[in-house]
Amino acid sequence: MTIKKIGILTAGGDCPGLNAVVRAVSKNALQHGIEVLGFKNGFDGLVRNEFVHITNDLVSGILTLGGTILGSSNIANPFKYTLAPFGSAENPADLSGAALHNFKENQLDALITIGGDGTLHMSQQFVDLGMPIVAVPKTIDNDLSATDQTFGFDSALSIATEAIDRLHTTAQSHHRVMIVETMGRYAGWIALRSAIAGGGDVVLIPEIPYNDDVIANYILERRSRGKTFSIVVAAEGAKNEAGEQAVTRTVAGSTDPVRLGGIAYKLSQMIEEKTKIESRACVLGHTQRGGTPTAFDRWLSTLYGTKALDMVLEGKFGYMASLRAFQMQEVKIADAISKLKRVDPYGAEVKAALEVGMSFGSADIG
Repeated sequence: MTIKKIGILTAGGDCPGLNAVVRAVSKNALQHGIEVLGFKNGFDGLVRNEFVHITNDLVSGILTLGGTILGSSNIANPFKYTLAPFGSAENPADLSGAALHNFKENQLDALITIGGDGTLHMSQQFVDLGMPIVAVPKTIDNDLSATDQTFGFDSALSIATEAIDRLHTTAQSHHRVMIVETMGRYAGWIALRSAIAGGGDVVLIPEIPYNDDVIANYILERRSRGKTFSIVVAAEGAKNEAGEQAVTRTVAGSTDPVRLGGIAYKLSQMIEEKTKIESRACVLGHTQRGGTPTAFDRWLSTLYGTKALDMVLEGKFGYMASLRAFQMQEVKIADAISKLKRVDPYGAEVKAALEVGMSFGSADIG
């Protein structure tokens, strides 16, 4: 099969490195004489047939830019479309047929989708309908089991670590407990690795349920040894022994309807009440998604992008580009979304954290 024209889209949450992938795919394609259409705002552009013609000039200079020049959306699910005027949260519409029509109308030979778990699920649904798709994994959460690392994670990790570094000085000056809330949803990779790299004292992750008294007693024990401040790093999806998580709100029609967040404020209040030590909460939020990608993420994004176009040329449709042992491979999209990659509570990273004196707020771990 001769590839003459392809589409590309970035869907889900934004993250550093998306533009680097778009650049790598496009430069590789254009030098093969392949026309590239960039669909706007993820799958929404495919539904509405809104796109730009990608040229070398368009992607020149975007390697270092955060975000995505194509725009993104984490609510434009063609199979359950909730955006006006075609659908709503109460009456979602199936517009997958419109997306398929636009794919064929534009005479595309393949589509490259760049996104996380939700995007990959939608990509697999389109594969099942016969659309030739190659996927690229993107999530700052690093929770896809079929690849060693997703681009965007290293940049988010660097931002979280820098925040912890900066909070050390103010915590030490005022003899406070500082609680840093990171992203990560249901996987604790950002929280755990930034806590290790930043010298956190307590780290709370979704994989290890925490106990309020264990946290408070650990902080008081540190104080008894002359440690006048403590840093607590909490993943937004951390849960207590009763299975409770901090939820800001729920959003109907979203691919991620449960919005986690607020655990830092909850812990700050609890710690002050139980220890009588002044506490402050710092929610990093979307700062972890923004800004310039790290050198590692630019490198990784470029490898993912060039690999994706190579897979299109080889006819590896229904597959996702994957990093294994610093080698680019391909894996079936269906296998990539079969389970989340989560922190092993008894793995080497948790063991290392414990051995340098960190607490997971659990009587069972440590």
